[in-house]
Amino acid sequence: MNSIALSSGVWSTLPPLIRKSWRRCAEQYGIAADSALTRDVLCSAELRQARERMGVTMKIADPELDRLHGIVSTLDYNVLLADPAGIVVARRGAPPFEKGCRRWHLWPGANWAEAEAGTNGIGTCLMEGQPVTVHRDQHWRTGLRYLTCSAVPFYGPNGCVAGALDASSIRADPSGRIALMMEAVLIDAARRLERRSFLEAFRSRTVLLLGEGNGISLPMIALDDKRIVVGATFAARAMLGIENTEVASVCFDLGAGTAGVPDFQEAERTVIEGALAMSQGKIAPAARLLGVSRSTLYRKLRSMAHGAVS
Repeated sequence: MNSIALSSGVWSTLPPLIRKSWRRCAEQYGIAADSALTRDVLCSAELRQARERMGVTMKIADPELDRLHGIVSTLDYNVLLADPAGIVVARRGAPPFEKGCRRWHLWPGANWAEAEAGTNGIGTCLMEGQPVTVHRDQHWRTGLRYLTCSAVPFYGPNGCVAGALDASSIRADPSGRIALMMEAVLIDAARRLERRSFLEAFRSRTVLLLGEGNGISLPMIALDDKRIVVGATFAARAMLGIENTEVASVCFDLGAGTAGVPDFQEAERTVIEGALAMSQGKIAPAARLLGVSRSTLYRKLRSMAHGAVS
């Protein structure tokens, strides 16, 4: 069945990410396309442990999941939150669909790791590290080809993948247009979740946003009282061109209320000094971290030397 699936006409029409996943299913995992998905889910104790391992994410996820479900529920979509291993740890959905969601494994405790379930939104987005939509026949297992799911990985305060957000439906969406729209909604939710977890994890630090970025991670840094960068999100680390493994995991705090938060000019001075500290005083990498040209950074440094940041 695997060789038939890979040589079928469907193969040539698959998006590149789905095609890569199908090949992994056939050649790496050895999953038979016509095999049934295991119906085993974590028991209550195992699920509780999985949620505890999510740490701060579970503390701040509830309002974001409620907000996300409020957006997608009118289209009969359910919302799932999964851990980095692909285990569903939380769900939001309308009560009338609960029976169907249990049947299709869209339920807390279900394992959607790609190596276990084959090509699917949660597992494949975690494997690829980017948004993925799997529409009906694009699922590797034939038994899942009535589902439509879009999923996006999200990052934690330490710059590592903290899990995945998924919007799935058991209702027909022949064109797949709604599913593709879901990706944009999920990306926004992933960025909001990362921001909330970053701020929650670092209350007594000054946290600054280095622009809006254009991916699923926001470029944010945390500064200590000496204005030294003590933490950075995935996007901020990418700006410096460093691997996450080269920087120790850290915890961030932002402090209660607005006490200690600098005004705009002070914030700009702080972030420039922090970027220079993080890049060991080198202008080029500091400019990359800030998302500006070297000439712009030189101009701002001259202004700072005269007592005001332009």
